[in-house]
Amino acid sequence: MIKMTMLLKRHPDISHAEFVRHHIETHGPLFRSIPEAAQHVLRYIQTHPSEGDFPVPQADFDGTAELWFDSIEGMQAVLGSKTYKEKVFPDEQTFLDHDNTLILVGEQTEIIAS
Repeated sequence: MIKMTMLLKRHPDISHAEFVRHHIETHGPLFRSIPEAAQHVLRYIQTHPSEGDFPVPQADFDGTAELWFDSIEGMQAVLGSKTYKEKVFPDEQTFLDHDNTLILVGEQTEIIAS
């Protein structure tokens, strides 16, 4: 299993609220529409920062996306698919700042299981 974690920065032309709304309501369903995702994506979650008095400092990102793929080949199939290239990636360019978004791909190690 391969996990891709993305620390997302919004496109400078939109507000944080617009970013969150688009990420949840438009981009999530668009990504889910990739035929190869049904076969190769095991899980996809989005996280957006909350307001509050937390015991840790908040990083300056607009959200995260975490995707679990069945394999590197599965990840390549999804991100190399026609739907991703022609619909999902162009959508990303409307609400993400790709130059300041960070991506980490690796294998996770479970420390505490629920």
